Amino acid sequence: MQKETIQVNVNNLKAALSAGNPFGEKILLVAATKMQTAEAINAAIEAGVDAVAENKVQEFRDKTDRLLACPQHFIGHLQTNKVKYLVGKIALFHSCDRDDLAAELAKQSLKRGVVSNVLVQVNAGEEESKGGYLPAEAKEAFLRLSQTDGLCVQGFMAMLPDTDDTAYLQRLAGQMRELFDWAKALDPRVKYLSMGMSGDWELCVCAGSNMIRVGSTIFGARNYGG
Repeated sequence: MQKETIQVNVNNLKAALSAGNPFGEKILLVAATKMQTAEAINAAIEAGVDAVAENKVQEFRDKTDRLLACPQHFIGHLQTNKVKYLVGKIALFHSCDRDDLAAELAKQSLKRGVVSNVLVQVNAGEEESKGGYLPAEAKEAFLRLSQTDGLCVQGFMAMLPDTDDTAYLQRLAGQMRELFDWAKALDPRVKYLSMGMSGDWELCVCAGSNMIRVGSTIFGARNYGG
């Protein structure tokens, strides 16, 4: 996709998000950059996205030195043996989805003398195909991780199910907002509810998301090649 088109897409999204969410919060726009070139990512950065985010450690390592200054997030499933390549370089880990990953993030952060900002990933739809703490476990996971040295838990991340049942999605998104509000009342470090991608960000924003992760709406459909 041409640089100009990417920048138009970012500008359109920023305009749509400019009013904030119904809770009066600013909505941060995170560009999901899986399979995108450094040139395309830099076009999005120049247009004013709030952060860029990779799904895979190798892609992050291949591209990071070629990107313009911009907060870099990680949004993919993360293996514990890859954590060491990211700690100290990632501004926010969205996908802290299990205790052994949290422990390794904490260990590597303490080893490097840094604090890693993380979001607790919740499997809102209780789908077998997705990672994350189940909704019934989310509060205990938040309390446990927020007391872990080396981590700063800044909120929650969720991926909603792929379904046309809007009422169901609204209910799940509303439950995530309730969880976020509960945590925010307990801990002033909590500030992000990362929920919403290219297909459902509008519904998520209406439910109270304040951070969306958007790929194809910025860069166009991915070319998986052959």
